[in-house]
Amino acid sequence: RRRFARLDPPRGTNQRARAATQEGRKERSDKMSFRRRLKNKKPPAGWDLIESSVEDFEQQMKDAVNEEHEGKRKNELTWRIHRIHWEKNRFIYDLKYKRKVMSDELYDYLCREKVADPALISKWRKPGYENLCSLLAIQKGDTNFGTASICRVPIAARAPQQQLTPNVRTGCISCVSGDGQFGGPIWWNTPITSDIQAKTSKKGEEKGSGKRAAEDDIDDPEVRKRLAALKGAEGLD
Repeated sequence: RRRFARLDPPRGTNQRARAATQEGRKERSDKMSFRRRLKNKKPPAGWDLIESSVEDFEQQMKDAVNEEHEGKRKNELTWRIHRIHWEKNRFIYDLKYKRKVMSDELYDYLCREKVADPALISKWRKPGYENLCSLLAIQKGDTNFGTASICRVPIAARAPQQQLTPNVRTGCISCVSGDGQFGGPIWWNTPITSDIQAKTSKKGEEKGSGKRAAEDDIDDPEVRKRLAALKGAEGLD
């Protein structure tokens, strides 16, 4: 009998194949875990039109949770999670309240299944909170002065060293209505455009009555309170 020599694959091929297989299984598992939450729950009409987009946001969230932590500060680990959460809910908000193409039944279904964050979306409908990055930004007990977070203070009204400082918990630089970019907050990784840079330069230009007028335009009482606290802290230095 004629014997044939065994032809082994090149070294490393099996490892790469196994890694690819495991990656594929993980991706399918992530999708299945999302689908499993909605198993045996018949979705309302219109779900099929947004299902792929919601799945994409869910996958981004899982990737952010599993992201490598090396070289990052502790607070930075959650910044991407907060931004994805904001973007997912903004997608739902726009369909429901801006474009008005989402039914009440579908919206209630998304809130009930914890796909949407109704508390955050509800805040966006109130004047002064249109671009709010997270509910954490308005929790008074988590700040030094017992007021809203730094991202709720207009950039032009901040001290120079704080103008582009992000909220340590959410990574948001500013979610004030007048400071937003492209209908959303200025995040830690948002490119600093000339428009944003112009907001920072207003701080030096606003003196005397001009500065007072800018502060008088602030409607949010929490922002006013924080500005007063910041002024008191500056006076102690």
